[in-house]
Amino acid sequence: MKKRIKLRTLLVGGLITLLFVVLVTRVYFVQVVHADFWLGKARETWATSERIPASRGTITDRDGNILAMDAPAYTVAINPEVINKLKIQQQVVTSLHSILGKSVAGLQNDVSAKRENGDFVVQREIRSEGWKIDKEIADKVAAFREELQKQTEQRDVGIYLMEESKRFYPKNSLASHVLGYLRKDGEAIGGLESSLDKDLRGEDGYIKYEKDGRRVQLADGEVDYKPAVDGKNVTLTINTDIQYYIEEAIKEANEKYKPKSITAIAADPHTMEILGMASYPDYNPNEYWKSSSQANFYNHSVRQLIEPGSTFKIVTLAGAVEEGQFNPNETYMSGSIKVPGYTIRDHRREGWGEISFLDGLKYSSNVAFVKLGYERLGSEKLMKYIKDFGFSSRTGIELPGEVAGTVDFFYPSEVATATFGQGKVQVTPIQQVAAVAAVANGGKLLEPHLVKKIEDPVTKKTTTIQPKVVRQVISEETATKVSEYLEQVVSDREIGTGKNAYIEGYRVAGKTGTAQKVVGGKYADDKYVVSFIGFAPVENPKIVVYVVVDEPDDPYAGGGSVAAPVFKKIVQQSLRQMGVLPTASDAETSKDDGTPRKLSVEVPDLSELKVAQAGTELKQRGLPYEVVGKGGTVLQQIPEAGTRVPTSQRVYLITEERKQMAIPDMTGLPLRDVLEVCSLLDMRCVTEGEGYVTSQTQEKLDGETVLKVQLHPPGVRAESEGQTEDGSEEQAASEPAGN
Repeated sequence: MKKRIKLRTLLVGGLITLLFVVLVTRVYFVQVVHADFWLGKARETWATSERIPASRGTITDRDGNILAMDAPAYTVAINPEVINKLKIQQQVVTSLHSILGKSVAGLQNDVSAKRENGDFVVQREIRSEGWKIDKEIADKVAAFREELQKQTEQRDVGIYLMEESKRFYPKNSLASHVLGYLRKDGEAIGGLESSLDKDLRGEDGYIKYEKDGRRVQLADGEVDYKPAVDGKNVTLTINTDIQYYIEEAIKEANEKYKPKSITAIAADPHTMEILGMASYPDYNPNEYWKSSSQANFYNHSVRQLIEPGSTFKIVTLAGAVEEGQFNPNETYMSGSIKVPGYTIRDHRREGWGEISFLDGLKYSSNVAFVKLGYERLGSEKLMKYIKDFGFSSRTGIELPGEVAGTVDFFYPSEVATATFGQGKVQVTPIQQVAAVAAVANGGKLLEPHLVKKIEDPVTKKTTTIQPKVVRQVISEETATKVSEYLEQVVSDREIGTGKNAYIEGYRVAGKTGTAQKVVGGKYADDKYVVSFIGFAPVENPKIVVYVVVDEPDDPYAGGGSVAAPVFKKIVQQSLRQMGVLPTASDAETSKDDGTPRKLSVEVPDLSELKVAQAGTELKQRGLPYEVVGKGGTVLQQIPEAGTRVPTSQRVYLITEERKQMAIPDMTGLPLRDVLEVCSLLDMRCVTEGEGYVTSQTQEKLDGETVLKVQLHPPGVRAESEGQTEDGSEEQAASEPAGN
C-alpha cells in the first residue's frame, strides 16, 4: 500500500516537474528567444496612431481669386446605446430629419443599430446627409444637442460633431467643368481636380505614441512622427470676369433657344492661355450630388465631337492663301458644283450668280470652298493643312478626357465636303480655338493651357508654364491676309454672314458655322450645330472666342443669328475688362445726324485750371464731368491726365480738401476709380460684384460709416441694344449645310 502511494507521489511529482520545465522553457522562449516579437505585440496594444491630414492645395484664377480651397466641415455621429438608454430615440430621429434632411426610416435604422451580439453600437456616422456638413448646419445640430442635455441633465446625449475639412468652391458653379470636384470620400472627379490630383493632394502625416490604460500618452514612451506635406497651390490662366461673361451669355442663349448644350471658349491667341471656358448645362461642385443627369458633368470643350461646318472653312482659306490659290477679286459661278458622284450646293440653292471669291467668303458659299480646297489645293495638300492646324490630334490641354477627333477622306465627295467642315470631319471645340488662334497670332499653332503656375508651399518653388509653339502652320503674311478677309465677313453689314458679331469701334474677324447633324445615317433637315468663331482687335488680337450651340430650338437658327450675338456680348465685355479701348482709326462712327463721333478720348491735364475752363476742355472732347466740392480751381482729377477712356465715362474734378467734400455720384465708374475717390474722401468702401458701378449707398457697418457700392459687368444693366439685321444663314433642304 505504501509502495503504491509512493509510486503515485513520484508520478504526480514527475508530472508537476515536467510541466514546470515546459513552463520555464516557454517563458525562456517568450522572454528571451522571441522577446522582440512579443515586445512588438505588446507595444501594438499600448501604442496608438493618429493621422495628420495634409491640406489640399488651393486653385486660384490668374489674379489670385480663390476658385477651390479646403474649408472646415463637420460629420454627425450618434451613439445608439446612449440614445436608447435615455429613451430619446424619437426626438433624435425627428430633429435630425428636419436639420439634415435624411429620411425618417434611415435615421430609425441608425438609432437602433446593433452589433452581432445584440448590443447597441456605440458610434455610428449619419451617412451621407450628416457627412462633412457646413458650419451653419453643424450649429443647428449643436443647438439641438444642448436642448437634449438640458432636458436629460446628461452631458453625453449620444450626438457628436467631428471636425473635418472638405473641398469648397467659393464661386459655386463658375468654371465647374474646368475645376471638377472632390467627393466627400476624397476622390477627385473631373476637371483639374482630377488631372492635377497628384500635385494638389499632398501627403498625409502621422504620429504614433505609447499610452496608458486611460489613453494618456506615456511621458517616456516612444514617439514616431511624420509631418504632413501640404499640396501645391495652382494658379490658372482663367480670368474670373471673362469666365463670368461667358457663363452669363451662354445661359441667356440657353434660355432663349433651349439647345441640347452650348459651349464657349475664350483664349489669348498669342499664348493660348484659356481666359474662360464653359458648357451648359453645368453643375455646382459644392453640391455635385444634386445634379442627377450626367449631361451636367460633360465637358463639351474637350470631349464633344462635332462636324463644325463653315467655321472650318478658315483652314481651307488659310491653305489656299498660303499656296497662292486665293484671289479675292476672281469670280466664279455660285449655286452648285459637281464632283464625281455628288452635287454640292450652296445654302442658298440658286446661289448669288457670278460673284468674287471674297464675296463667296462673306456669303459662306460652299461652292467657293470646294473650288479652293478640292479643285486647287487637292486632297493631299488639304489634309496637310488640316493636320498642321492640329486636327486629328489632342491639343495637350491639362483637362482629362480630351479626345483627338478624326478628319479623314478617301472619295472625291468626302474631300469636297471636308473643305467646308462636313462629312468625315469630327473635331473638338478646343481644337477649333487653337487653329483659329494660329491665324490670329501670325501663323503659330500653340498648345492651349489652363495652368499658369504651380507653387510648392513647403519649398516655395514655383513652376511657371510658358507658351509652347507646336509648329508654324502658315506665314505671318498669310495670317495677316486671312485675318483681313475674315474681318470683312463681320464688317460687311449687307452680305457678311458674321455681321451680328460686329462691335462698334473694334475690328473683328470671324466666321459663322451652321452644320446639319447626321441622324440615322443621313443629314437631318431640322437639327443643326450652329457656331461662331472669331478674334479681336484684328490689328493686335487680344482674345479669340468660339461659341457652339447644339440643336437650338429654332427652325431658322444659324451661326450668324444665334452664335454670333453670344460671341459679340462676350468679346465686347472682355475687351472692356482688359482695358482694350476702341482704336483711334476705327473709333469714328456716325451719330444719328450723320456727324462723326469718337468712342474714346484721352483725358487732358486739368490741374490748376478754373472749373469753368476745365469744363470747357472736357465738353470739347465730349466727356461728361462732375465737380466735387465748392472750390473754384481743380486740385485733382479722376481719371488722371493722359488716361484714354470711353466718351461715356465721367471725369471728376476735385476742388476741395477731402474733409470738406461730399460723396459724388460714381455710377458708371470702374472699380479702380471708385477706390481712388474713396481714398480721397478718406472713407471705407465696401464693394459687391464686379465691373462698373450701378448703385451706391452710405451705410453703418460695425458703427462705422461706409460707402457700399454695387458693381455689375459692362452691359448687364445697360439698355438692350437694337438688333442688327438678321444674319442667319438659310439651309439647303437635302445637302450638308456647312455654313
